[in-house]
Amino acid sequence: MTYHSFHFPGETLALFAAAEDAIRQIPPYFPLEATVAVNPFLGQAAEKRETAAARLARTSGARLTPARTALAEWIAEGRITGADLSEAAARSGVPVAALRNAVATPAPALAPDPTLADLAKAANGTDWPAFIEERIGLWAAARFDRGQALWPALSGSPWHSWQAFAQRDLTPGLNGLEGFCSFVAGLPDNPRVAFADLCGLLGLTSGAAPLYLQRLLVTLGGWAQYARGLGWQAERDGDRDATAFELLLIRLTWEGALLTSFGDRVGAAWTEALTRWAAPLEPDAALHIDLALQEAADRAEERLLSEMLETPGVASHATTRPSIQAAFCIDVRSEPFRRALEAADPGVETIGFAGFFGLAVHHRAHASDVVEARGPLLLSPGLSSCAGAPGAAEEAIRLKRRAARAWGRFKLAAVASFAFVEAAGPGYLGKLAKSAMGFGALAAPDPAPRLDLPLDARVAAAAQVLRAMSLTKGFAPLVLIAGHGAHVTNAPHASALQCGACGGHAGDVNARLLAGLLNDREVRDGLRQVGIEIPDDTRFVAGLHDTVSDRVTLFEDDLDALPPPGLADLRQVLERAGATARAARAATLPRAGTGSDLPARGRDWSELRPEWGLAGCRAFIAAPRGRTLGRDLGGRAFLHSYDWQADEGFKVLELILTAPVVVASWIALQYHGSAVAPEVFGAGNKLLHNVTGGIGVVEGNGGNLRPGLPWQSLHDGTHLRHDPVRLAVVVEAPKAAISGVLERHPQVKALFDNGWLSLHAMDAEGRIAARFGPGGWTAAVGTTPAAAVRAA
Repeated sequence: MTYHSFHFPGETLALFAAAEDAIRQIPPYFPLEATVAVNPFLGQAAEKRETAAARLARTSGARLTPARTALAEWIAEGRITGADLSEAAARSGVPVAALRNAVATPAPALAPDPTLADLAKAANGTDWPAFIEERIGLWAAARFDRGQALWPALSGSPWHSWQAFAQRDLTPGLNGLEGFCSFVAGLPDNPRVAFADLCGLLGLTSGAAPLYLQRLLVTLGGWAQYARGLGWQAERDGDRDATAFELLLIRLTWEGALLTSFGDRVGAAWTEALTRWAAPLEPDAALHIDLALQEAADRAEERLLSEMLETPGVASHATTRPSIQAAFCIDVRSEPFRRALEAADPGVETIGFAGFFGLAVHHRAHASDVVEARGPLLLSPGLSSCAGAPGAAEEAIRLKRRAARAWGRFKLAAVASFAFVEAAGPGYLGKLAKSAMGFGALAAPDPAPRLDLPLDARVAAAAQVLRAMSLTKGFAPLVLIAGHGAHVTNAPHASALQCGACGGHAGDVNARLLAGLLNDREVRDGLRQVGIEIPDDTRFVAGLHDTVSDRVTLFEDDLDALPPPGLADLRQVLERAGATARAARAATLPRAGTGSDLPARGRDWSELRPEWGLAGCRAFIAAPRGRTLGRDLGGRAFLHSYDWQADEGFKVLELILTAPVVVASWIALQYHGSAVAPEVFGAGNKLLHNVTGGIGVVEGNGGNLRPGLPWQSLHDGTHLRHDPVRLAVVVEAPKAAISGVLERHPQVKALFDNGWLSLHAMDAEGRIAARFGPGGWTAAVGTTPAAAVRAA
């Protein structure tokens, strides 16, 4: 939005800067249609965890660390050892005895610094924070609706839209906030002028503003995060969006109205509150202890990972040409399947790579009007693809689908819904029964997607992808490119189970695009010119790994002219591996039996836990597969294939540390935030969810949008399925090369310096030999001097 030019005094400009700072402290949220994991502490990545914990406590009353009772169990089980506690104590300055004593008692309750709504609630007993949440949520659901609502949504900029709504809203006056409509009507139309006027009314100073304004945004829950997401995407694409600022202004208006009405009762308390908001961020003694215990848990998990990598694996079978190579997404759910596939046939070699397979595309599905961004959210796709060829047949399907959507809207329309259910409802009993029993039909796959690129660009793209995969020689006769997805039904958060690297979509399109690219004879001829020789007998086939059923669907796109050898063998080995993976995963899921029923879970509309998603993720390992081959990493590690000796100029290393590692950190920290602070960063209870505006969910019939993960995605009813510990990044590369990348990318380096992630160097034998910290590299705990030298 463009505002008219106004001249503001310096203090007011500082308040605008404080508002921008507060907005950047809020993590973005993206709609359910293609949601991806977001680091809820993204705004705090540049500060230490200790400072972020103090910030979180004061702005939301939530914790950054697990409950002490959980850590007490880890200590009792020996999972956290005395050595882990001693390391954490030395780093934090908290005595070991204090840590052991602390886990015997619950941590003190946290309360955020007060807003005017909190003070007004204490003054007259009305729950103004809840009331404001409900009224803003009601307006926001209509204003930001993405096509779900059947009545016309509110229009105009957020500020003007809300002003029109609020001037006709009589409920504040009925609840004791007299003159609210007149107060709103008297505010300037220009948002920046209105913001300046309200700050003056509240007596807000530039010292108190940053934390106080962040607190106001936090009270708006997912609505503030959705607005931040609009701004984040606009910034990524070189634009600006003022939605978050105007939403903050709306919340600030309520504060001004409350002060105007109840100033005589809350004035003194508000003056005191302003002083508190201006106080610096410092964790108190209890927070210091909780953070030290978190550090002990983090160190314990890093030690356990190091010990696992120290144990002998199995010998690599890469001495001869593999019969099959299979490239999977680095997603932690691929690790158990890869392990099962390698065990099922020693001739299989697996590869790990980000599941969009280096082809970030704007994709239009077959006979669809919708264009999907199938690539990492960090990137704005630069390529285009579509499924099928334009023609009369596709147009007929498109018209049929439009009619189906229109029929669906008619069934839900206010005028027709009750009569429709009464007249036609019994006809749906059979469909409901089939859905309840998990017998829903699977949709047929789209035709093969096509990439809109000239030949030289296709060759360059193929070469870049193969080098990033460390796959430039030693090709097997048959190479599987396997994306992944999760077939589920009646699941608002379904896209969160899909491929994060594919923008919250399944990875089938990207896998099929890459397989088609590498089967192209002209592309292969071009690759020879740049030093990549794909044997004439090598064929690429695309597949989709369904992480609910652990079955892989193969797409035989354009293979009639190039029949792949060993396709029947691949099908057999995939089926054996799937059976192994299902049996192991069934033991972790409620009511899953022996694993044979897993496919039906995805078709069952009543199933709350079709799978666990990425719960439990704890490590990211970039190394040749031989370093981890045969080791059971428990479906908790992102595995990225990487050979530093083939990485000229360490360009691939730079790509890994600045893209896949960052995406993995977003995933791990989203699970962490949803586990330790579900009231702020979690989506709540699936049983209470209602989809709102096609954007997200609310619990019940209104209020704040709930971001993050549902509780059932984290908890099995007895225990958390995700241990909130720091993601350990392990890379096999020279330390100097890793350090060089970090120096060029300070925002990535800050993740390690500030304790959000840990970074470790692996030696040539697959052992963790060195650890990176604010002071540089140090030998890993328990590492021999020889191993430390090898890591250099």
